[in-house]
Amino acid sequence: MKNKITRFDATDYLDSEEMIAEYLNAVIEDDDLSLLIAAIGDVAKAKGIKQIAELSGLGRESLYKALVPGAKPRFETIFKILKSLGVSMNFKAPNAA
Repeated sequence: MKNKITRFDATDYLDSEEMIAEYLNAVIEDDDLSLLIAAIGDVAKAKGIKQIAELSGLGRESLYKALVPGAKPRFETIFKILKSLGVSMNFKAPNAA
């Protein structure tokens, strides 16, 4: 009997602000900007691109362009997207508990 492998899609699990925040916190620990942008894109898809575009004040096309692999969006754009996703950034010292 063959094993059936299904594709993992993070958007299936991003159903609360707490889960979204945990997902983004886990991704940011990898220090990979491309991975972070992809994760923000996952969250935007989970919440609905149309809704996030409206809340962020960005056009849907601009939102897609900002979150495509290899994109280098401006910090202002990422900040608007994060705010529209209902999450905020916090900073801590590297050795802080």
